[in-house]
Amino acid sequence: MRDNDCIFCKIAAGEIPSATLYEDDDFRVILDLGPASKGHALILPKEHFRNLYDIDDELAAKAMVLAKKMVKQMTDVLGCDGYNIVQNNEECAGQTVFHFHMHLIPRYKGDQVGLEWKVGELTDEVRDEILEKLK
Repeated sequence: MRDNDCIFCKIAAGEIPSATLYEDDDFRVILDLGPASKGHALILPKEHFRNLYDIDDELAAKAMVLAKKMVKQMTDVLGCDGYNIVQNNEECAGQTVFHFHMHLIPRYKGDQVGLEWKVGELTDEVRDEILEKLK
């Protein structure tokens, strides 16, 4: 399935040029045009899925295996000190292109990439509420 209005569908299909790092039958991995750091890449499935809620389990699993493969290879190529693997779902979580994708963000000591949050506290009340709802 494909969305003809989706820019990531067009990139994944090779209709829009990209700096492709890897490609197979299911995915294209490209360098991000608006990188958070040197070597920031995106994993794009060739089929259109709005986000993690919509992608089938088998393809989601393949995306994570591919992320591991790319991170290992790119760590050697870039000489980075670590990696963030980021996957946003819906606008309030930072998703701006509504085609499932994973960000592979190389981290370098002192790079100032802003992927931090204020640590909260898990109260007994909230813990119990969540555990009860999951039963």
